[in-house]
Amino acid sequence: MTRRNLLLVIAALVVLGLLGAGAAGYTYFFSGARTAPQPLALATPTPGATPSATPAPAAGLAGSWSVAAGSQAEWRVSEVFAGTTSPHPAVGRTSSVTGTLTVQDTGSGLSAQNLSFTADLSGLASVDQVEGHDVRQRDQLVRQALSVNRFPTATFQSTQAVALPAGFADGQQVQLTVPGQLTIHGVTKDVTVSVTQLQISGSQVQAAGTIQTTMADFNIQPPSAPFVTVDRNVTIGFLLNLAKA
Repeated sequence: MTRRNLLLVIAALVVLGLLGAGAAGYTYFFSGARTAPQPLALATPTPGATPSATPAPAAGLAGSWSVAAGSQAEWRVSEVFAGTTSPHPAVGRTSSVTGTLTVQDTGSGLSAQNLSFTADLSGLASVDQVEGHDVRQRDQLVRQALSVNRFPTATFQSTQAVALPAGFADGQQVQLTVPGQLTIHGVTKDVTVSVTQLQISGSQVQAAGTIQTTMADFNIQPPSAPFVTVDRNVTIGFLLNLAKA
């Protein structure tokens, strides 16, 4: 083979390689096969189902409660792939959640106070799916953005007692908001937790809800990856199982 023909063959192989890489990229960035789990929430009771246990009276709810097995926390942001307009929800979760709170019977009702919860950020793992791509590769970028080696946890601490809705002690699913302070990446900010579901479930109390924030609030630079734009708004979700201490 002449030198000229050899160069032509090499050039052809390079072009084919680039086309192959482009096709793989197309599968990842432009495929519609993208899925993500629904936000963390309590299981919806079956209509007409008999409660599994009689709700505890108000006096039985007073005391200290701590996070039990099955609790989770998640982050959720929107990614937009190059050449597309529909956002993809990127979701990372951890089951490494700890914390406590105190329920007090005030005589006129129940109140929750001293809420303190911590999530181990080093345990965050992506749970959404993008066809042709291992989303777990994103987790390393997230850990770098959060500086997990320096700031391994995210913590929430309530700043005041919160009255629990009257129907809660009767077994109703209720909602409430909890003001407090969130610390991430070494930065502490005032936030409001939206507890969208709070209920008694047998001997436990279950809660699910969200905190809306932005990366800029905590001096976090959005994770950077080719062909992907990451939204700076973040939804922090949680599902907590609480057992009486």
